[in-house]
Amino acid sequence: MNIVDILIDVHPELPAEQCTQMEQEISKCNGVVSVHFSPDHSHELTVAYDPQTVSSQRILEITRQWDEAATMAGL
Repeated sequence: MNIVDILIDVHPELPAEQCTQMEQEISKCNGVVSVHFSPDHSHELTVAYDPQTVSSQRILEITRQWDEAATMAGL
């Protein structure tokens, strides 16, 4: 398994409940190893995943259910 990280930038005023739901939904994807928001920057979501199992585009699609303007910043 090859693990990579991506950083997704979401709106900084996204409610905490929605952030929790987003983390839970992304973590359900096969191939996702970890999902967490930065404790220092609440708008930065880091996802570690296996790109042979799930694509970064799929992770971004899930994120955009809560923030249509979410963008991948990479790592």
